[in-house]
Amino acid sequence: MTDSPQTSNHQIRRAAGTVMLAMIISQLTSLAYSILAANVFDAARELDPFLAANRPAETLFVLIAGGALGSAFIPTFTAFLVRGDRRAAWRLASAIGNLITLTLTGLAALAAVFAPQIVRYALAPAFAADPAKFALTVDLLRIQIFSALLFGLGGLLVGILNSSQIFLYSALAPAMYRLGLIFGILALAPRLGIYGLAWGVVIGAALYLLIQVPPLLKLKGRYTPTLGWKNPAVGEVFRLMGPRLVGVAVVQLNFWVNTWLGSRWQGAVTGLSIGFTMFLMAQAVIAQSIATAAMPTFSAHYALGKLDQVRAGLASVLRGVLLLSLPASLGLILLRGPIVAFIYQRGAFTAETAELVSWALLWYAAGLVGHSVLEVLARSFYAMHDTKTPVLVGVGAMSLNVALSFGLSALFERIGWMPHGGLALANSLATALEALTLFLLMRRRLSGLEDRKVLHGLGAAALATLGMCAALWAWLPLTDRLPTAVIALGGVAFGGIVYLLGLLVLRVPELRSLLGSLRRRLRR
Repeated sequence: MTDSPQTSNHQIRRAAGTVMLAMIISQLTSLAYSILAANVFDAARELDPFLAANRPAETLFVLIAGGALGSAFIPTFTAFLVRGDRRAAWRLASAIGNLITLTLTGLAALAAVFAPQIVRYALAPAFAADPAKFALTVDLLRIQIFSALLFGLGGLLVGILNSSQIFLYSALAPAMYRLGLIFGILALAPRLGIYGLAWGVVIGAALYLLIQVPPLLKLKGRYTPTLGWKNPAVGEVFRLMGPRLVGVAVVQLNFWVNTWLGSRWQGAVTGLSIGFTMFLMAQAVIAQSIATAAMPTFSAHYALGKLDQVRAGLASVLRGVLLLSLPASLGLILLRGPIVAFIYQRGAFTAETAELVSWALLWYAAGLVGHSVLEVLARSFYAMHDTKTPVLVGVGAMSLNVALSFGLSALFERIGWMPHGGLALANSLATALEALTLFLLMRRRLSGLEDRKVLHGLGAAALATLGMCAALWAWLPLTDRLPTAVIALGGVAFGGIVYLLGLLVLRVPELRSLLGSLRRRLRR
């Protein structure tokens, strides 16, 4: 591991660049899938049941392996690696893998048996008024639920590879999942209809796992058939995982509430899902890529007692996230209509559905900065073996989110706005409050976060974004009669150029460093 903050930051930037490239590929496949699904299947009759039925499998994955296990496993596994104890590291990985297999298999079997009750009472009670829609949701849930096991094991491999500073394959894994969905639409749906897409979920989950096997084998780790009940490291993972599990459960509760409420309005579940997917594309490329690359480095520095490097690295990462997320947030808000129409509006995707999606995207995009900052800060706490603090803050924020979901959706409906927009706004408000609280707590823990450096980054981003917004406000009325492709793509390019010019004028060091790196690569 490197010794200087400058070298450490360079390592994070290099790894983040690799992950960001892979995530761009992943988001492009996600976009291709969502376009195909939106154009092939009817939003209210087919996609709403499919998306609702996918919620239990996704919840199981996120609870057991996605968020909770990754945040607890990576710091513990990394600590063994930096101390050179590979044998103990792989005993831990084997035990966790065996426990994941047993737990997720049992929970998936229970969900399949009690699928009608899950749909009727917990997931989408409004579907019970339509027997065909209700039966379809139950069938789709039973097909998709066992993908949770494949995703769970895949999530463990993500933790192992990232701890070993291998990011490319695990970052490409979501793209493989989307390719499975695309296969389900193109190859299976012509004969099986929406059931083909459900089987595509299972195929995609298998691909998500399999792409990570070759780099895993190169690590030459040794599998041990043990559950690790007497292994202190397994106990440490569960100790760290416990608070995080509560936090993830509260977040998933919010998604269930959104599905539960959204099922009351035709097409609202689809509108929320596609709007959130579009928002997530930006958030994943901006924040998840950087946070994924930074967490193993932060974990290693913390294990070695180098808090000054944690502080410097986190300040640098926060600056980068602010410089990327602020313009992306305002750009999505201003260009949401043309972007949604250009990407989706064809086939079964009508103008009414486009309006549902762009309305949700407006309120989700308002929370992009908060979501991005939260992604980095939460993983920083996990890297420092503290899952309790972000979970306690997250439980409070997501509890507020649930309350706001009921209140804001009712308010939107009362004033004549589409109610599902209130659900998206509730998410953005609660997440912004959560991110601010974690920032203040981390700042106190590290005795500062190089505040001037972070604030200068925020100020530069705000000024350059202001210029970008002025340019887009002029662009939209001037291009109002042009094709949506020109409005959307031209607006993105024009706004991006104006923003970059603003950063150049403000002499932002990150941009100058990037341009210098590109020049060196071109010379080679």
